[in-house]
Amino acid sequence: MATKKVKIKVTKKKVNIKKIIVVIAIFASVVLGVAYIIHIPIKNIYITGNSLLSDKIIIKEAKLDEYPPFINTFFIDIKDNLQKNDYIKEVKIKRKFPSKIIIEIEEYKPIAIYKNELLLSSGKKIQNTSVDYVPYITNDIESVYDKFIASFSKVDPDVLLKISHIEYAPNEVDKERFILYMIDSNYVHITLSKIEKINKYNSIVSELEDKKGIIYLDSGDYVEIKNKNND
Repeated sequence: MATKKVKIKVTKKKVNIKKIIVVIAIFASVVLGVAYIIHIPIKNIYITGNSLLSDKIIIKEAKLDEYPPFINTFFIDIKDNLQKNDYIKEVKIKRKFPSKIIIEIEEYKPIAIYKNELLLSSGKKIQNTSVDYVPYITNDIESVYDKFIASFSKVDPDVLLKISHIEYAPNEVDKERFILYMIDSNYVHITLSKIEKINKYNSIVSELEDKKGIIYLDSGDYVEIKNKNND
């Protein structure tokens, strides 16, 4: 019996060139798009909270002065760079797509000039190049240095501006006593444990009716009016 030959029909599939071109085009577009986004530079840098340091200094110390790529700029690097500055206490950073960086700065508070250096609320003494509106400490405070920092950091900035000089004046009763020489010619006696009383200075002075005096906030909370013929 003869064996019949079975014919196998091979169907050739046509390559769909159009589909391949579309896929390649989409892939290329995605690659180029990602590459473009990665290389978009930072275009806007907004800085808030700074008064001691200029925007220019902050941008430079953050290493953003050449406006690097937005995506490749890491918050941790910016923060680490900025916190090397003695004036800066805290840094918060926000990123807004596609090219905006917002840097929120919290600075240490300037307290006084001490031994020709600027004393900050961090306790650091630094070379002063710009601050001239804080009081001068006239004598040695090393024995109460840490407590002085902690206490005077609580003084309101507007009241601190009204203090010309600070003198450490301990006596047998109070080893933390100070005399504050005010720019309006009043004197204030105060102790570190009661330092926040000085924040009421404006209201105390308003009751003097333009008279000058010695304000005792270290004990008794009373005012001794000066004789007009005396300083």
